[in-house]
Amino acid sequence: MDFMKAAIKEARKGIEKQEGGPFGAVIVKEGRIIAKAHNRVLSTNDPTAHAEILAIRKASKKLGRFDLSECEIYSTSQPCPMCLSAILWARIKTLYFGCTAKDASKIGFDDSKIYKMFKSERKMPLKQKQLSRKECLALFDEWKKGKGKLY
Repeated sequence: MDFMKAAIKEARKGIEKQEGGPFGAVIVKEGRIIAKAHNRVLSTNDPTAHAEILAIRKASKKLGRFDLSECEIYSTSQPCPMCLSAILWARIKTLYFGCTAKDASKIGFDDSKIYKMFKSERKMPLKQKQLSRKECLALFDEWKKGKGKLY
């Protein structure tokens, strides 16, 4: 199964329901999706209801533990600092992402001020690899053309 396609499908669901921004995430363990989520900031009025956070919560509940070190996460966009921190706290070792933070900033999701605050010489203990950028950028275009967007 193409896990990034599953994340894209989840993000599209959120766009269609106008529940939040164009972001989706899936968590995979041993080649199977154990959790999926999309951004629900608008529908929940919860600024932490990002796709990655919600997927981590679901995976942790399903597995009955916070340690997700046996899992990977697929996200349609490079995670914001909050989500990246949650991924690290969950001990997820591999992150696959579609769009970059710079791509997200072009449609109004600019985390650059936060990144500057956290700028450090420390290396992240997380392997990262970009996948399916073109398809994930299509989500951003779809979201930009939608009605009723709130940032």
